[in-house]
Amino acid sequence: MAETKADLPALPEPDAEGLTPAVDYGRVLLARKIIRRREVLGWTQTELAKRARIRVETLNRVERGRVNPDESTMRKLVRAMEKGEAAVRTKGR
Repeated sequence: MAETKADLPALPEPDAEGLTPAVDYGRVLLARKIIRRREVLGWTQTELAKRARIRVETLNRVERGRVNPDESTMRKLVRAMEKGEAAVRTKGR
C-alpha cells in the first residue's frame, strides 16, 4: 500500500528485548488511520476539525500520535468521517 501525502507518524522503536510499547503503537496506528481516511476524503486538518467540531490543535496532536483522543473526540471524528464517506458514496451513484 502506498503511503499517503501527509507525513505519517513513525511507529515506535522496539526496546532492547524487541518489544514495542502497546500504548504508543496503538496511538500511532490510530493516527495513521485518521490521516489516511481524511486524505481519502480530500480534507485538510482544518476541514476535518471543523466538521468534527474539535480544535485543529487537538486533531494535530492526535494525528502526530502525541495523544489518545478521549471518547467524545473520537466519536466526533468518526461521525464526521462517516458523514463525509456517505456523501462521497451518494455522489458516486
